[in-house]
Amino acid sequence: MQLTGKTRVLVVDDEQSISKTLKLLLETRGYDVDIAETGREALEKALKKPDIILLDLVLPDTSGFDVCRKLREDKITHLIPIIILSVRYLYEDKVEGLYLGADDYITKPFEYEELFARMEAVMRRRQILDDTEKESGPIVEELRRIIDNKLITPFFQPIYFLKPFKLCGLEVLSRPPTKSGLANPEMLFEAALRFGFYKELEMICWKRAFEVISSSHYSDRIFLNCNPYLVESLEFLTIKSIMSDYNILSKNMVLEITERSAISDYKMFFDRLREYQKDGLSVAIDDLGGGYASLESIVEINPKLVKIDISIIRDLDKNPLKRSLVKAIISFCKENNITSVAEGIERKEELDVLLDLGIDAGQGYFLGMPSPEIKIDELRQKKIS
Repeated sequence: MQLTGKTRVLVVDDEQSISKTLKLLLETRGYDVDIAETGREALEKALKKPDIILLDLVLPDTSGFDVCRKLREDKITHLIPIIILSVRYLYEDKVEGLYLGADDYITKPFEYEELFARMEAVMRRRQILDDTEKESGPIVEELRRIIDNKLITPFFQPIYFLKPFKLCGLEVLSRPPTKSGLANPEMLFEAALRFGFYKELEMICWKRAFEVISSSHYSDRIFLNCNPYLVESLEFLTIKSIMSDYNILSKNMVLEITERSAISDYKMFFDRLREYQKDGLSVAIDDLGGGYASLESIVEINPKLVKIDISIIRDLDKNPLKRSLVKAIISFCKENNITSVAEGIERKEELDVLLDLGIDAGQGYFLGMPSPEIKIDELRQKKIS
C-alpha cells in the first residue's frame, strides 16, 4: 500500500555507487526509493509491492533473470512492473529478459531523462493491465482447474527412422480437455509461463504420460519436451524418482530441449543435463532453426538427436535455400554421429526431398497423427509408399 503517496521504487543493484546515485536522482523527482543489493534481498523487499522495480542482471548470489522469473511466478509480485538495467547489450539478453516478463530493458550507460520517461510509460501500461486483471481472471482460474484436477490428456506422435522405415520412438504431446483458448497447447504453456504455473503444469504432463506408457507396456523411446526453465528448477531434480515410480528406464528417455527459450544459467543447465546423461538418458535439441539454438549449446549439450524445426521443413521442396540449410545440418549430424530428425512433415514432396538429402528420421502428419492411444503393433507395422 502506498502510504507516502509517492511512487515507490525498488532499485536492485550490488554496485553501491550506481544504486546510491539512482536513489538520489529518483528522490529529487519525488520517488520513494528502496535498495536491494542481492537477489534474495530483492525478492524479500518485493513482497512489500513497490510500484516499480529497476533490476540489474549481475548480482552476487543469483542472476537478474532468475529474480525476474521468480517475481513473475509469485502471486504477490507477478504484476509489479520491472525494468532491467544492464551493461549487457546482447540481443539475446534483451529478448530473454522480456520473455521472462520484464516490461522494459535499458542498456547502461543511459540518459536519466530517458529512464524517467520509460518508468512512467511502463507504469501507465501496467495500470492498464491492472484495470483489465479481471479479464485475465478466467484464464488463471482455468489454468488452476486444469492443474488441480490434472486435466491433461497425453497424445503420442510417432517418430520414424526413414531408411529403413521403422519406429524410432513416440513424442509426448499434452492436451487439456477444455473449450477455452487453452485448448491450444501453445497458448496453454504460454499462459502457464505468464502466470507462474509452468513448472507445475509440465510435471503433471510428464506424470500423465508416464501413467499411459506404464499401463500400455510400451518399452521403446519416449520423447518429452523440456523447457530450459524446467532444467534449471528444483523440480528437475525429482525426475529420476518419478521415472522410477512408473518403471521408466533412463535409456528410453529423450529430453527434447526446446530452443524457443534461452538458457539463463549455462553452468547449472549443462551440469544437470550431464548428470542425467550419465544415467543413459538422451538429449535432443528441439526446434533447430526456430529459436535460440546456438553452436555453443549444441557443442556443450552433445545431443544424440537434433530436430529441425517445422518452419524449415515446410515447403522444403519449393525453397532451394531451405534445402541447402537442411543439407548442411544433415552433413553436420552425420559427421558427429548425431541423429537428424525432420519435424512437421506434412506432404510426400517434403518427405521425398528429405530422403534425397539423407535425413535419418522424421515425424509429422504425413507419417503419423498424434493419438491418445499407443497402438504399438500398428505403429511398428506401418509402411510408407
